[in-house]
Amino acid sequence: MKRLILLITALLSAVMLQANKVDLKDSFIHNSTAYISSQCYTKTNHEKDENILSNPCYSCHSKNKEPNFASYDSDLQEAYDFPEVALNNPWINLFKDRTKEVSNISDNEIIKYIREDNYKNKNNQLILSQKLKNISKEWDANNNGKWDGYIPDCFYNFDKEGFDRKPNGEITGWRAFAYYPFLGTFWPTNGSTDDVLIRLPEIFWKDKNGNFDLEVYKINLSIVESLLKQKTISTEKIDERKYAIDLNKDGKIDITNTIVYKWTIPDYDISSNTLRNFSMSYVGLAKNALLKNKLHMAPGLYPTGTEFLHSVRYLDINKDSSIIMSSRMKELRYTKKKYWASYSELQQIGNEEIKDKNDFPDRVEQYTGNIEIGLNNKRGWYYQGFIEDEKGDLRPQNQEETLFCIGCHSNTGAIADSTFVFQRKFENDPYANGWYHWSQKGLKNVPDKKLANGETEYARYLRLNNAGDEFRANKEVMNKFFHKDWENKKGKIEKDLISRLENPNIVPNQDWKLKKEAINKLKKDITYLIIPSKKRALELNKAYKVIVDEQSFIYGRDAHIKPVTNVHKEITQGQSTNLQKVIN
Repeated sequence: MKRLILLITALLSAVMLQANKVDLKDSFIHNSTAYISSQCYTKTNHEKDENILSNPCYSCHSKNKEPNFASYDSDLQEAYDFPEVALNNPWINLFKDRTKEVSNISDNEIIKYIREDNYKNKNNQLILSQKLKNISKEWDANNNGKWDGYIPDCFYNFDKEGFDRKPNGEITGWRAFAYYPFLGTFWPTNGSTDDVLIRLPEIFWKDKNGNFDLEVYKINLSIVESLLKQKTISTEKIDERKYAIDLNKDGKIDITNTIVYKWTIPDYDISSNTLRNFSMSYVGLAKNALLKNKLHMAPGLYPTGTEFLHSVRYLDINKDSSIIMSSRMKELRYTKKKYWASYSELQQIGNEEIKDKNDFPDRVEQYTGNIEIGLNNKRGWYYQGFIEDEKGDLRPQNQEETLFCIGCHSNTGAIADSTFVFQRKFENDPYANGWYHWSQKGLKNVPDKKLANGETEYARYLRLNNAGDEFRANKEVMNKFFHKDWENKKGKIEKDLISRLENPNIVPNQDWKLKKEAINKLKKDITYLIIPSKKRALELNKAYKVIVDEQSFIYGRDAHIKPVTNVHKEITQGQSTNLQKVIN
């Protein structure tokens, strides 16, 4: 009966989408587990040999680092541990063949489309901001005549230090930074380019007297980076005497180019209800507020009021045939930390989620909020977003489209204070120390990130996943990095199987079919892996444009032409991924 109801709901939804118009005020959720991503339905057994396992799961569901208290998260690699309502894969766009629709879009047509700016007009005005300030009834979710959420205020006009500037030269507070794109889905070769910007509250921009001071803001951003990463970082030269603070912990107040991470729990003065003797501190007006207990500080956490802006874009082709960010945005994602959750509160939230999962395995997660203010991830952050409408203009996401975004930012082991990327910011980068936008400098010649065990990060992903994407559908990466004749190496397969039969504890050899010369190139330049060819870029752009035309985002946003085959259409509750040996 439940499956029949789901089928009827899907058919009704399909009828509604035929008009290619989304009702933003419709709060009905067709897919109540939209927070479970399409990648989570990936088949782990290899299609060529069931004894070979692919593990893309580890990239998100990894061992947590406090104060991320998702302590059960790595266990999710071992089974499809979904509520009953999610056992039938709701991301039906994965299984559509879009060959005909894509073939109807010419190269010139898609290039012209992605080069149209749907964020700023020719007068440098922010199109979406103008619409939100003069909100239409269709967008006014609570009918109060105004937009209660974030109104875009970034001009994507960056100076040499990555700060966004208004047309009059003033800073908006947004600062771009360069980072290692997160594994799999977020590599351009799998569909999109993107960027991320951070902004701290204005109190972090001001000196102790309340005057704007760009150097104060830069130092505070670096202090937040050190705290979030929980490690020592390099900066430009700082005169500690101006701020009466020993940033490099050498016992002297002089010149430094290092923020040393050294944290001890501050003392609590019960008489004044304040914290004292901070081992680390902000500078300027934020330092005064911290000492008066009006601001919070803790390792692994951002201060309240921190914002992130994330644009997702098409793949444009430069004059030299290199791949760059398009002018057109697919999405504009925004989040703000609106309240502080302490370590103990975060641990309680994590423990409650573990208990609920154990006691009520079929219970669906609930998130409060709406399309204007966004959805609360229960940890202090609100997430909202804007996405293309049927004409290609940016519109607010509806409730279900926003629910799609929030699951990854709630209780996965890979996040740091609900975010994925700031902890991946470049360090010791000769170009602006990692504070720049991709339009100023791309990823060419960036080496693969070294891991503690001597391996590199992207090479490990290829080795463990046996592919360059979660769905193992990126043939371009497969042809570049994997031996085409690996399946014919019968002797090697038999040797592995015999070894595993004789000793069940042996972990399967996963890396024997990788091309060593390709891995060596990757270690020197990550673009060899993550940047697609011109042909693939155009195909991915067209495939996504079909989804935009349909406005069928609630059924999946993954760009593909042929149906994806390495994904379960249906699973059983608690079904094993068979990854236990690989994980151990």
